[in-house]
Amino acid sequence: MTEFEMEDIAAALVAPSKGILAADESTGTIKKRFDSINVESTEESRRDYREMLFTAEGVSDYISGVILYDETLRQKAKDGRPLAEVLSSQGIIPGIKVDMGAKPLAGAEGELVTEGLDGLRERLAEYYELGARFAKWRAVISISDSAPSQYCIEANAHALARYAALCQEANIVPIVEPEVLMDGDHTIDDCYAVTETALKAVFDELYKQRVVLEQMLLKPNMVISGTTCPEQADAEEVAHKTVYCFEQTVPAAVPGIVFLSGGQSEAQATEHLNIMNELGSHPWELSYSFGRALQASALTTWAGKEENVAAAQQAFIHRCKLTSAARDGEYGTHMETAS
Repeated sequence: MTEFEMEDIAAALVAPSKGILAADESTGTIKKRFDSINVESTEESRRDYREMLFTAEGVSDYISGVILYDETLRQKAKDGRPLAEVLSSQGIIPGIKVDMGAKPLAGAEGELVTEGLDGLRERLAEYYELGARFAKWRAVISISDSAPSQYCIEANAHALARYAALCQEANIVPIVEPEVLMDGDHTIDDCYAVTETALKAVFDELYKQRVVLEQMLLKPNMVISGTTCPEQADAEEVAHKTVYCFEQTVPAAVPGIVFLSGGQSEAQATEHLNIMNELGSHPWELSYSFGRALQASALTTWAGKEENVAAAQQAFIHRCKLTSAARDGEYGTHMETAS
């Protein structure tokens, strides 16, 4: 693959009207999701659930790429085709989560650093052979009276840049995900300050480690009030402050910003994305890389029952359609209730 092909893949992932489905929940995380609908989490039930999403009619109209978990990338659909092939045959680009999760950061109580760099070069080569053409690495930054420390921000920025450089060496487009968590009672201005600091550190490290910005995507949080903050910022303020923050920190060479939903409801994440795109043209595409905010309705509708598959796929496509409209700045809350 040439460098231009990596640029083409990055551009295709943020094509108009399309975004990324994050279906890369770890085995532990998807177990929690399945527990909420009283479904046992087995290799087969996880495969059935994800295959249901990947084969929903019309999914490729709204989804440009899917981030897979290691297990899923190796699984086969009921018809015997690898799930990666099920996606690529529809023009959807398979991706892979490559980090090994956030672990306690030595010398910084309560703070986390993402691990998974050991052996990553070899894993990326294998993932490429299995069909993955982009990857994701998530760093987690929390806000409290004592956090985040500059040490935590820099440790995570360094790891994100090392990961991104290894991806590009392997002809895989890196999605760089520094997530400032919503958990806590912090204000939207606290979130703004931490997000700005984190993004400046991340791009400083990406530059030092020779990552080509045209061949990567950024997956950040929105600038938003903490979940238990008494004064919740409205959707207009979230959108304006988020865009302003990125104008201060994200180079125009980055082809796209694919937001994480980060615990927001489906409707909330969609409304915020829509207002940002209504604000006019930006140096980068503003799209989505949602997990729960694309899957929640489909998951509860499915409830692990074969007879609910068609209705669950319908719920999933409805959500994709609304999120796609928001990605183009054409969403209205009245669309939530339309069939």
